[in-house]
Amino acid sequence: MSRILLKGEEVALGTNTGAANAFSSARLVRLVNTSNSNQVVTLVATVGGSVVGSFTLPSGSVAELEKEPLQGIFAGNTAVRGAAVGYTN
Repeated sequence: MSRILLKGEEVALGTNTGAANAFSSARLVRLVNTSNSNQVVTLVATVGGSVVGSFTLPSGSVAELEKEPLQGIFAGNTAVRGAAVGYTN
């Protein structure tokens, strides 16, 4: 089992590209969907920038998203929360 190194506070994701979060240039972000419905999570080139890609995060699920430092993340609902993380040995 891997251990998680917390690198920032967990916060609610914004709901559009202008409200995307780059998580202080983190390369790995732990996401959790606390809503009762599936939510689309979107990765953008920069905060306010164009879409790189997206995926559906099922209700109650946790995912770890690897990204480039300047890329931002937003979701379809603020019930999706994220925190910058890393791994330790």
